[in-house]
Amino acid sequence: MTPYQLWTSFYTMLRKDVVRMFRIWVQTFLPSVITSTLYFVVFGTVLGSRIGTMGGVKYMEFVVPGLVMLAIVTTSYANTSFTFFSSKFFARSIDEILVSPTPPWLMIAGFVSGGIVRGVLVGSIVLAVSLFFTGLGISIHSLLIMLGFAVLTSLVFALAGLVNGIYAKSIDGINIVPTFILTPLVYLGGVFYSVHSLPAAWQPVVYINPIFYLINGFRYGFMGVADIPIAVSLAVLAALVVLLVGINWYLIRTGLGLKQ
Repeated sequence: MTPYQLWTSFYTMLRKDVVRMFRIWVQTFLPSVITSTLYFVVFGTVLGSRIGTMGGVKYMEFVVPGLVMLAIVTTSYANTSFTFFSSKFFARSIDEILVSPTPPWLMIAGFVSGGIVRGVLVGSIVLAVSLFFTGLGISIHSLLIMLGFAVLTSLVFALAGLVNGIYAKSIDGINIVPTFILTPLVYLGGVFYSVHSLPAAWQPVVYINPIFYLINGFRYGFMGVADIPIAVSLAVLAALVVLLVGINWYLIRTGLGLKQ
């Protein structure tokens, strides 16, 4: 394929997904706003007034990065997994892509890019909502690190969602991973607490949770403090990207879960 044909293929997949998510914005954007607002009210306002501070900052300000990252993780994963699954079973448009000369890496890029767009947009909306609860008191230590972790986290979980979308044989297969695997990892990844506030015996359990490193790096972009060095979080992100790209490339290249 020529560079123009590659771009046309990529742009078509991305545009289709972006148009879809804005067309049904009540389903793609609004739920995250409502859920995050409830979290801010319950954990930030009600419990935060009793907890006081966490990691040397007000508890409300402490949970903002975690809740933004929570929205990014869940929406980028859900977007890619459902988009690919619907293309495979409902619209059957995946068959047209498979018979075309579109290379596997471009298929990955096309489907994953939509998840990145939705994840970053939802994260931005949740961050804007948080301003109503913090009184515009959020300080940003490094905008570059914050944006970098937001995009990379969206990439990681969009890639993970693509693996789920490839393997899923029914809509239940799409929902089971977020419910029984992703949600526990997110809540145990340091969204509402610092790892140093846990008993020493439980801290190693948090360190084996990959989501902890994503939230840790993102929170550093806000507050300039982190539970572990920022380089470690970046290394974990890079390793996850390489691993998931390899898995997706292999699945698409061999047709596992695609060929009926």
